[in-house]
Amino acid sequence: MCPLTRKGVSSSVSATPFDLSLPARGETVDLQFVTAAASDPGAVLIPVSKGDDGLELPVTALGSTGLLEAFETVGATGALGEVTRVAHEGRLAIAFGLGDSEDIEADIVRRAAGSLARGLKGVERATITTEFGLRPIVEGLLLGGYTFTGQKTRTEAEAQPPHIDVVGEESSRAEFDRAVVVAESTLLTRDLVNTPSNVLYPESYAGIISEVANQSGLDVEVFDEGHLAEKGFGGLLAVGTGSARPPRLVHLSWHPAQAETSVALVGKGITFDTGGISLKPAAKMWDMISDMGGSAAIVGAISAAARLEVPLRIDAWLPLAENMPSGTATRPGDVITHYGGITSEVLNTDAEGRLVLADAIARASEDAPDYLIDTATLTGAQMVALGARTAGVMGSEGFRDRVAEIGRGVGEAGWAMPLLEEHEEQLKSPVADIRNISDSRDGGMLFAGLYLSRFVAEGTQWAHIDVAGPAWNSGSAWGYTPKRATGAPVRTIVETLTELSR
Repeated sequence: MCPLTRKGVSSSVSATPFDLSLPARGETVDLQFVTAAASDPGAVLIPVSKGDDGLELPVTALGSTGLLEAFETVGATGALGEVTRVAHEGRLAIAFGLGDSEDIEADIVRRAAGSLARGLKGVERATITTEFGLRPIVEGLLLGGYTFTGQKTRTEAEAQPPHIDVVGEESSRAEFDRAVVVAESTLLTRDLVNTPSNVLYPESYAGIISEVANQSGLDVEVFDEGHLAEKGFGGLLAVGTGSARPPRLVHLSWHPAQAETSVALVGKGITFDTGGISLKPAAKMWDMISDMGGSAAIVGAISAAARLEVPLRIDAWLPLAENMPSGTATRPGDVITHYGGITSEVLNTDAEGRLVLADAIARASEDAPDYLIDTATLTGAQMVALGARTAGVMGSEGFRDRVAEIGRGVGEAGWAMPLLEEHEEQLKSPVADIRNISDSRDGGMLFAGLYLSRFVAEGTQWAHIDVAGPAWNSGSAWGYTPKRATGAPVRTIVETLTELSR
C-alpha cells in the first residue's frame, strides 16, 4: 500500500503523494489529524447555519463564548458558501455557512468546506472541528483548496497553503485517511486533465500513468501501435492515425489474493481532439485538452483502490490517442474493424471517443468481468440533455441506477438514462455492422451509449458514465469545484468499487 500519512500523534497531508514527471502540479491546503486542539490553534474555523431565529453555531465551537454575537454584528447569515471573518478575543475566527440548519447533509458540508478553503487567503494556521462529519470536511477542504497555476511565471513569492488541524476522535483516524486518499486521487485526476496536450500526448501520458502505477502498487502494461495493429485494435488506430504521435493502450491491474469479484474499468484518453477531418470550430477548441478526462478519472480511481486495498480484482484499460487532421487521418465514410471483429462505418471523425472506447471495452470484456464501468467526456449531447454538472449514466438497468445513485450520494450528480429502441435502426450501416453516428441530433448521448453496448460481453453488469460537462468547469469555482478540471467521476467510481467489495 502506498504510504499515505505519517503515523503517530498526527496524520498530515498537503498534496498528492505521487512524484510525477509533469511540468506543474496543483496545490491545496495542508491538513493534519489531531485528537485535541493545540493550545494555540491559530484561526478557528466554525460552521454556522441559518435557523428559525437567525444565525446558529454549534455549542462545541472553539472559543464559542460571544462568537455568535460577533458574527451577527458583521452581517453573517449562515448562507451556504458564505465565509465571514471576525477578530474575537485576540484570535481570528472564520465562519463558514452551511445554509438552512434543517437541510444539512454530507455534500452541503463538503461544499461549504470547499468554499471555506478558497476563503483562507492569508491564513497560515487554523483549526477545525468535525461535528458535522469528518469525511465531508476533509474532502471539501482538500478539493476546494486546490489551485492550479500551471507554468505561469511567478514574479513574486506565492503564499504557502494554510496548515489546518482537523480535530477528531482517535477512532476517526481511519476515516480521515480514507477521505484523504479519495481527495488525493481526485486531485491527481485534475492535475492530469489540466496538463496541456503538448506535454501530455499518448506516449508521454502512458509514461506518467506508469509512474502512478509504480507508486500505487499496480501492475502496468503499455502497448504500442505495432501491438495494436497486430491484435486488431482498429478503432484506436483509426483515431490515432492522423497524428504524428501514435496511440497507446495502457493496462493497469490490481489483483489482491482475496478478491472474489472482478471489475473492469475503461476510460477515454483522447489527449487532444481537433475532431480530425470533421474539424471542430476554433472557438473553445482549447478546452479539448480535457478530452482525456475519462482515462484520468480511471487512473485516479484504480490508484485509490490499490491504496485503500479494496478486495476486488480490478483491470483498467486506457485507450490513448490524439485526434488530428492530416493526409493519413481517417476519412468520413471509412470502414474500420474493431478489436473482436465488429466493423463500423465512420461517418464523423469527431465521434471518435466511442471508437477507442469500443476497442478497450471489447478487450476488457474478453476477461469476463462481473462488472464493467467506463467513463468518458463523450458527447456534447450530454450537456444538452443534463447540463454541465450532471453525468448521464447508461448501461445495465440495475447497475446503471445504482451507479447514478452512488454518484449523487458523494456529490457527483448522475442521472440514469435509457438506451432507446428507435436508435437500433439508426445504428445500422449499409456497408458495415454498425455506424458511429445517427441520422438525427436527437438523443445523441443515448446513441453513443447504444454503440458502446455492442462491445460489452453478455452477462456483464455495465455502466457507462458520460462526463462531458461535469469533468471540466469553464465557469467560476463553486463549492469544492475549481475552474477547469474537476476530477469527476473519481469519487463515484471509488465509492462504487467500495460497495462492490462488501
